[in-house]
Amino acid sequence: MNDPKTRQSLENLANALRRLSEALQEPVENSLIVDGTIQRFEFVIELFWKTFMRLLVYEGIQVTTPREALSSAFQSRWIDDEAAWLQMLEDRNQTSHLYDEAAARRIYGHIKDYFPELARTHRFLAEQYLTSSESEKS
Repeated sequence: MNDPKTRQSLENLANALRRLSEALQEPVENSLIVDGTIQRFEFVIELFWKTFMRLLVYEGIQVTTPREALSSAFQSRWIDDEAAWLQMLEDRNQTSHLYDEAAARRIYGHIKDYFPELARTHRFLAEQYLTSSESEKS
């Protein structure tokens, strides 16, 4: 695939994941670290579903909501655990609509658990859609 918008989406996602990883390395005693990590997580989840939507269009699949994008990504075998991704979306929605210190701490713990799946999925998509575009040029 030689689509500049797809390349940009995957590069933006890589940068957002790198920033989330940095946040997860910080000590959590400071509530600003928890809040900042959650904000970065919200951004990563939004970039993921938008990237899924862009790739699904390329594959000839139309979706209109983040939940549909995640379900179609699962059906396309881009993600392994649909329930985990739907929970990530739920956590993202919960944190962006209200603030509760206990919920923030709980979701921060989830983010640490989610990160390996987020990174794995990005690697998979980059291998599928960026590496193949390099070989198409040859």
